[in-house]
Amino acid sequence: MSEDKKTLFIDGKEVAFTDEPNLLEVIRKAGMNVPTFCYRPDLTQFGACRMCVVEVEYPNGRVIVNSSCTMPPEAGVNVKLNTERVRRIRRTVLELLLANHDRECTTCEKSGTCELQKYSEEYGVRNIKYPTLQPEDLKEIDTSNPSIVRDANKCILCGACVRACKEYHGHAVLGFANRGSKTLVQPMNGRKLADVDCVFCGQCKAVCPTGALTLKNDVNAVWEEINNPNKKVVVQVAPSVRVAIGEMFNMPAGENVIGRLYAAMRRIGFDLVFDTNFSADLTIMEEATEFLERLKKGENLPLFTSCCQAWVRYVETQHPEMINHLSTCKSPQGMLSSVIKHIVPKVREGFTEENMVVVSVMPCSAKKAEIKRPQLTVDGKYDTDYVLTTQEFAQMIKSAGLDLNKLEPEEADSPFGQYTGAATIFGASGGVAEAAARTAYYMVTGENLPSDDIEGMRGVDKSAYSKHVELDIKGTKVGVRVVSTLNEAEKAIQEIKNGTANFQLLEVMACPGGCVNGGGQPISCNTPELRKRRAEGLYAEDMRDLQFRRSHDNPDIKKLYDEYLEKPNSHIAHELLHTTYSDLRKGSYKDLK
Repeated sequence: MSEDKKTLFIDGKEVAFTDEPNLLEVIRKAGMNVPTFCYRPDLTQFGACRMCVVEVEYPNGRVIVNSSCTMPPEAGVNVKLNTERVRRIRRTVLELLLANHDRECTTCEKSGTCELQKYSEEYGVRNIKYPTLQPEDLKEIDTSNPSIVRDANKCILCGACVRACKEYHGHAVLGFANRGSKTLVQPMNGRKLADVDCVFCGQCKAVCPTGALTLKNDVNAVWEEINNPNKKVVVQVAPSVRVAIGEMFNMPAGENVIGRLYAAMRRIGFDLVFDTNFSADLTIMEEATEFLERLKKGENLPLFTSCCQAWVRYVETQHPEMINHLSTCKSPQGMLSSVIKHIVPKVREGFTEENMVVVSVMPCSAKKAEIKRPQLTVDGKYDTDYVLTTQEFAQMIKSAGLDLNKLEPEEADSPFGQYTGAATIFGASGGVAEAAARTAYYMVTGENLPSDDIEGMRGVDKSAYSKHVELDIKGTKVGVRVVSTLNEAEKAIQEIKNGTANFQLLEVMACPGGCVNGGGQPISCNTPELRKRRAEGLYAEDMRDLQFRRSHDNPDIKKLYDEYLEKPNSHIAHELLHTTYSDLRKGSYKDLK
């Protein structure tokens, strides 16, 4: 075999490789796999868990056992995935992890999706020959954070959460402490998650293979509200939920199930079903108007988008001096909840501000914190009462005895049901900026963009975490920067501070790739290919399935302004749809319970 052919053998089968970063990726490319806890394609290689060990035989007869996630592919080697020695090592790793693990699996939030549980079953681990964790050894569970629960008793020290926080956001909210058998992953100095600068994005939870980091679960509380005869429970659902929740019912990633979601919500017992896409259109009307006013005056530019609560939290805690750059628009969730609480009683008999409960289904764990912002209250009452993540709502559908595959699609309720393609693409990085560009161009010129598709703003993989597009609005040049991850957002902020920024609009989504990869999405969000397919599902609805593609064309939005809001950025619109921010550099969210 020629030395430059770049092939190796996996269990005797010849496999070609190109630029794969490690042997594990070559194995996966060949349609095979080995177990791993610590490896995540978007994060640096760590090699902590040793579950992905393989036996490698070199052409000269030398044989080694090594972790496939840290070993570069090498031409001519023969990789053996399941030798007796390799399987013995993996079983030993599992037994050691289980010995030091709180194994209350039936009551664990991750039961059924826990990787430790999965591999223990696959490798037939039934008896553990090592001393096991005793009740007196258990550590206190940290429930102080408004979005995330940390249970150190279920941590296997894979380090994925530490790397995700650092590499996505530049934070060190979580880190390794102590040494040897006393090693822990915890916030600095053993503090609680409420006492550090956590932005609630949930990416630590998304990469955690066990139940050490989970989301606060509000399913039972929502069921209680639905079963209360004195309550009217209204629900809204975010753009990217529709292309991800199907995965939890064995549907392909990216399949749009929004009609079936509406049906499931009614079967469960929600009294009104609305779509957050409606208020995404509303957000564009307000934010595009705000942007053009700032552009005209040359004030507080670049304008920062404000849809992502993790990003808002980051500005408030790390760069409060730049709060005036944030759009004053509430997020689409916040806007729709405000509209529901204050306008639904005027158009629906039997609904009052006092008897309504507003629930939102979101891809995002940070939305659980957002609804408890003091700025999003009226007379001490929150606009949104509960947030269920995509995972939680899938749990709710299953506990109701429903099969999403078998439900006939239905429509959302009026008057907040119609939406445009511009709203749908909010769920992918670049979607907010693209939607705003479509409407801002029209507001300035009275014409629509030559093409509604702005390809330069699209992309959800690692190479597209930062994108730059220059728009020409009839001779006015507008620079737009689109970033996902707070690491990329920080780079943009530094450009602003040192005077080299060449953009007037900055769209930020904290999660890699945007809301399609939110912390509340199905666990499979750790796979970049699935993230891409989810985004493709949103763009497909925008391009093929909807009557309108621009927010300013939405008839229900026009009606809302005509009957209640007057015009974008009017006094009444500011009261219902806009918000303020706080300097939280020295504070925390201890009060968010």
